[in-house]
Amino acid sequence: MQGFTDIRTEGWIARLPPAWRPYALLARFDRPIGAWLLFLPGLWAICLAAPGWAEGGRLTLLFALGALVMRGAGCVVNDLWDRELDRRVVRTAGRPLASGAVTPVQALAFLAALSAVGLVVLLQLNATAIALGVLSLVPVVLYPLAKRVTDFPQLVLGLTFGWGAPLGYAAATGGVDGVTAALYAASIAWILGYDTIYAHQDREDDALVGIRSTALHFGERTGPFLAACYAATIALLVLAGWLAGLQWRFYVALVLPAALLARQVVALDIHDPARCLQLFKANREVGLAVALAILLGRL
Repeated sequence: MQGFTDIRTEGWIARLPPAWRPYALLARFDRPIGAWLLFLPGLWAICLAAPGWAEGGRLTLLFALGALVMRGAGCVVNDLWDRELDRRVVRTAGRPLASGAVTPVQALAFLAALSAVGLVVLLQLNATAIALGVLSLVPVVLYPLAKRVTDFPQLVLGLTFGWGAPLGYAAATGGVDGVTAALYAASIAWILGYDTIYAHQDREDDALVGIRSTALHFGERTGPFLAACYAATIALLVLAGWLAGLQWRFYVALVLPAALLARQVVALDIHDPARCLQLFKANREVGLAVALAILLGRL
């Protein structure tokens, strides 16, 4: 894995004013896959529960903006926690805080600005959704710590990134119920799987610096674990669809994301970091396919 890094300064980043570039990199604006993956559980919930197309469209736009800025805020929090460790990991050594391109004080000011935008978005929702949005800050702050104390920090990330499911459902309906629980659980199982793939990029470096992960815990047994996570994802989506009264088209359309997830299990090579990143990114299409299945089930 010598020389493998997640810092990319070409493309549209290179056209930004030089003073802006480190902040765009810090928030991972150059890599929108994280914002997509944060957004998708909320999109599932909106597709499942929105009372109409107009409200569904409004919520989708709000959640898309919220996912972009809050994913950026989460990256800032993560890099503030991990800046010393990031300097010792090949893939992360060039990150703005680890490299010194952004100071901790500057990062905190940027975090405040991102959080202010997120708050404005949150205040457009109903009271239940606002309360859930405030509660989401707990796992956001705890996730970087989890990597130091448990072999399952990916589960904590699942609780964090999957929060959009109950948040989106509450925003659409004003409350939560059994459908919410099933959809949230499906999101957590999905995230637990795909972030294990992601963690294999850093497996060797993490072992050296004391970072724990499901990738290290399962190692060569990752394939069966991944298959179990993804099987649970599909089963829980089926349960959510049944509880929500979706039509038969949902179950037929769910074959597509199930096949895409199965392909990841078959194609996984834990010793190829570039391949792991490719499979991780493929989960955007999985999430969009699930959203399409839900919409078809409501027709």
